[in-house]
Amino acid sequence: MREWGNELGRPSAILSVSAHWLTDGEVLVGIQPRPRTIHDFGGFPDALHAMAYPAAGAPESAQEAVKALGAFAAKGDTAWGLDHGTWTVLHHMFPRADVPVFQLSIDYSKPASFHYAVGRAISALRDKGVLVMGSGNVVHNLRATQRGVPEGPSAATPWAAGFDEKVKLALDARDDKALQDYQRLDFGARMAVPTPDHYWPLLYALGAAGANEKPKTTYASFQAGTLSMRCVQFG
Repeated sequence: MREWGNELGRPSAILSVSAHWLTDGEVLVGIQPRPRTIHDFGGFPDALHAMAYPAAGAPESAQEAVKALGAFAAKGDTAWGLDHGTWTVLHHMFPRADVPVFQLSIDYSKPASFHYAVGRAISALRDKGVLVMGSGNVVHNLRATQRGVPEGPSAATPWAAGFDEKVKLALDARDDKALQDYQRLDFGARMAVPTPDHYWPLLYALGAAGANEKPKTTYASFQAGTLSMRCVQFG
């Protein structure tokens, strides 16, 4: 991920859609100039709880996002910050925390097509140098993880392997409709995506990508047997 960040260069700002900022019936955009680091987890080593990611916010870009999302009645927010879906990724990719970062919430009450449409609406920010980042997992079922299984290129179960592969194939084909209708992609969809919160960030990145932009897989592996850590880049 450090190499990936170096290859990307320095964006003007980063808009992060994290699986860990879920709202109900509204779309919020973080507009604060100094977002706090949120430790929204438990049971992890003290060193992780002590970590901070002191990136500045991007109020001007965030207000542009609010405007672009007028059809979705988006509003500015100053209460949230940067949750671990954002900073655990960025502290590897941009370890100096010298790129402004702001988050966009996921309205959990809406269907997949809504999240894809929001991604389409924010795509114009990319023309101004804003990196749109979706942070989640293609396969994320914590009840079905296998503790002690080392990270590796292969999944420990057919349902995890099958769903991850079908997502890859649909991405390569830019079959955006199939990726929105992910429940029909593979027999393992119900196990791979028991709740859609970690899958939906992919749809924001997909929506923000140009129609002719092919994804590049920058990393692929499985943690704890079933968690897909696939990373893709558009553009």
